[in-house]
Amino acid sequence: MIKNVAMLFLVLLLAALAGAVTATVLTVRGIKSAFRRGERDRRGWLRTVALLAGAGTVAMYAWGLLHLGYAVMRAEDGGAGSFPIEPCREAGPQRASHVNGYEVSFLPIRFECRLSGGGTYVTSSVPGYVNPSTIVLGLLTATCGVLAARTAQREPSPPVA
Repeated sequence: MIKNVAMLFLVLLLAALAGAVTATVLTVRGIKSAFRRGERDRRGWLRTVALLAGAGTVAMYAWGLLHLGYAVMRAEDGGAGSFPIEPCREAGPQRASHVNGYEVSFLPIRFECRLSGGGTYVTSSVPGYVNPSTIVLGLLTATCGVLAARTAQREPSPPVA
């Protein structure tokens, strides 16, 4: 785990930005693939779906990283009213008063509050739909990518002139 909070926030922000750029590139490639004349067969459509689902996977993961970065920023905001840690307050004052730190997880994406007596609890800093939708879109991407590759292997090569 990254100990320096400023470094953690920077890594989360840069990863989210890289994810947004990657999702944009995959979306453009997927749209180009959909309108390419020579690829209107089954393999072409599978490739298009794989590219667009891959874009959705990366975008959803980046969205989760943005939420995680915002939670880290709120957790490190010092000053009056900074205890208990702001993202950990949702559990109620009784439980939040036992918080002595936090942890972040990248797989699955989540923000956890660490309790002084041991144990952790997960906050709702990262929306609940982020991890399941990332998994579903990732599986769709992999499935369509593999099917497109297998379809390409089965099709006969065009005759060489």
